[in-house]
Amino acid sequence: MVNSMTAYGRAVMQKETKIITVEIKSVNNRYFDCSVKLPRIYSSLEEKVRSYVQSNGISRGKIDIYVSVNILSGAGETVMLDEAYAESYIKALRELSEKFDLPLDISVMRVASNRDIFLTVADKDDPEKDWEELSPVLAEALASYKEMRAREGERLIRDIAEKKKTVMELADKVAHLANGAVAKYREKLEAKLRSVLADMVVTPDEARIMTECAIYADKVAVDEELVRLQSHFKAFDDILESNEPVGRKIDFLLQEMNREVNTTGSKCNDAEIAHIVVDMKAELEKIREQIQNIE
Repeated sequence: MVNSMTAYGRAVMQKETKIITVEIKSVNNRYFDCSVKLPRIYSSLEEKVRSYVQSNGISRGKIDIYVSVNILSGAGETVMLDEAYAESYIKALRELSEKFDLPLDISVMRVASNRDIFLTVADKDDPEKDWEELSPVLAEALASYKEMRAREGERLIRDIAEKKKTVMELADKVAHLANGAVAKYREKLEAKLRSVLADMVVTPDEARIMTECAIYADKVAVDEELVRLQSHFKAFDDILESNEPVGRKIDFLLQEMNREVNTTGSKCNDAEIAHIVVDMKAELEKIREQIQNIE
């Protein structure tokens, strides 16, 4: 299954005295880069959250995970002021006012709107219990996130399949035109020789013409390039059927396809084929852009 690296998932769940919200969003990235932002009561679980996500088959992407907790009344927890943080925060507000000549309207409620100045102290610190509370919400958000990854992946593959079909059709046109290129060259060469030798009453050497045509045919033959291109398309389809992350493999394969198309364009001394090659390169570039979003 092909998955997109761009996705979003969210889950909200009430657990005894808390309402826990987990949001997961990601964009494309060459490697696995997971950032976890937790409230202080769950700060010890950061690595556990990251490992949990990676163990669920997420191997690439810039992933941001946000966890927020709304403590309900009667939670059996004590709210305390983080004096050092509050002092630093108020100092920063004063500096902001002085630096940008802003009104200094600091009040208790304005400062209290930054909830990080408060510490929530549970009756007993219990990381295992915290994980039992958080993990079901994380699992639900991750399931929603993975579902969107799969949907986006299907959409990308449909779009890529259409573009790949276009490239294959263009390759068939090149093959057809290339077959006629040698015949055209023979006609031009023979006409030119007859014109040059007409006044000399000399009959063109058919063997020489055949030799020149054979040399030209060898120079402009693109059969091998087109066969390799077809082989790459077959490998492309096989990779897409894999259950492993395929983005990097397809990206490498596209480089090989581009190499064959470039060689085809440089060998064919034909304006119509040159235009088709440009179109093929444009379609391959569109595919490459889409592949950047695939895991």
